[in-house]
This record gives sequence, C-alpha cells and structure tokens, in this order.
Amino acid sequence: MKNRWIVIWSLLGGFFSLILSACSSAPVQQSADDMSSNVQVESEMAQVPTPSMTASQTSASLGNSKVKDEQRLGTKWGDEISSSVKPVNLKRLSSTPIAESQIRYAEKDFSGRSINSISLAAGKVSFSVQDERGRNLVLYRDGQQYFLSANEGQSYVLHYTNNSAQTFEVVASVDGLDVLNGQRASRYNSGYVLWPYSHLDIEGFRKSNSAVASFTFSKPKDSYAAHSASGSINNTGVIGTVIYELNAPRDKVKPTSQYAPPPNAFPAD
Repeated sequence: MKNRWIVIWSLLGGFFSLILSACSSAPVQQSADDMSSNVQVESEMAQVPTPSMTASQTSASLGNSKVKDEQRLGTKWGDEISSSVKPVNLKRLSSTPIAESQIRYAEKDFSGRSINSISLAAGKVSFSVQDERGRNLVLYRDGQQYFLSANEGQSYVLHYTNNSAQTFEVVASVDGLDVLNGQRASRYNSGYVLWPYSHLDIEGFRKSNSAVASFTFSKPKDSYAAHSASGSINNTGVIGTVIYELNAPRDKVKPTSQYAPPPNAFPAD
C-alpha cells in the first residue's frame, strides 16, 4: 500500500496526536456512500424482532430506531478553535479497518444500557463523546447499536484514548461528512492518528491547517451537512468511527506519567 502523509495535531496540555491529511492517495471509490447506507440498514434491521428478544426488548429497540422529525438533530459549523498541523509519514498495516462504530443522536430519551464509552479494537481504544468541560455524555447501548440523547446548542468533542503500545488511525465522520475535508465520508479516507498511551480530541470540522469549527448540535436545517454541496440533510444525526492499525515503532513512544519509571534490574536484556 502507498505511503500516506500524516499531519500532527498539537493539542493543549502538551499532548500530541496525528492526522492523515487529505493529500494522500485517492480513497477507494466504492465506499463514498458507505456511512449513510450502513445506518439505514441498521435501522431497518432493528425493526425486525428476533426469536430471542423479549417483548420489552423488542419495544425498546423499535423505540430507539424511531425518531420524530421534531426530535432530529444535526451538527452545525460552530465557533473557531485553534488547532495547528504539520506533516509526517506513516502507513497502515492493512487496507481493512480493525474496528468500527456508529452513534445515532437525537433530542429524545433513548433506552438501553447506559455507558460512558465504547470499547474498540478489542479494548485497546476507548471512544466517548464529551462536552466542552471534558465530561462524558451518556451513551445508550441497545444490542449492537449506540445512541446519544443530545441537546440543541450543546458543543461536543469526540474523545479517543489509546490504552495500548500500538499506534492507530481514527477515521471519523459527522452527519455523513468527513471531519477533515468536509467531503462525503468514506471508511478509506485519511484520518487522525492516535499514539500509544495517549488521547485524541477531535473538536470540530477542520477549516484549515490552523483551526477547526467546533461541533455543535443544531436543527438539521442549520447543520453543516444541510448547507454543504457534499452533504445531505438525510444523513444528519450520526457519528461514525473507523479504526486502522498503523506501522509505527512501538518503543518510540512511552506512556505519559507524573512519576519516574521504575528501575530496571536487567537493563541489558
């Protein structure tokens, strides 16, 4: 697979995360509509009760999948936030993603098991949606689907934590749009890179190499997707994440800690 340019996103607090820029090799064309079509399939499947589902479980699943027009939300182009970038070079280990998740959001009370974060890549990556103060917004898990009760006017951040020594790439979309270039989302687009034992906060749609526009919940008609030539109001209300593993030396990045590492009795081993 061809090398991809990667852009480092310098975050507040001394943490460094990476993003693969849109100037990399062309994405696979077959996935241009993958995000939106997959959401529709999941919604339809959720309405078909399985033999193992109880009456109450079936009712809850049907209730989550049905969102009234007045409950629908999108994400608008919010306030500008400083975020500078610069290029480096890394490659994906495989063209196939190792994990994927989607969150449906709306201004309604969803049901299901409440959780703080979603476990991805066999628990190596944790994904949560946070408010501007860094507090996790409650997610609801219903089978294999995830839902978020949102409020119009609230800004939010996509927060990823790498709990492993591996390096990952995070391809993210909001309302069917790629958060890096504002084009129709594809699983094969370039994305943000997450270093070992570090975290990544995606705060908004990228405007330039030095700034992003914050994610802010809004009515669908006011969303970025509704006013973008690449977007569609029909795709508002969904957040997508795809994870790839990157080819990067594992011994170059150490966990950040306020304590000194323990002494090594056998340093030559």
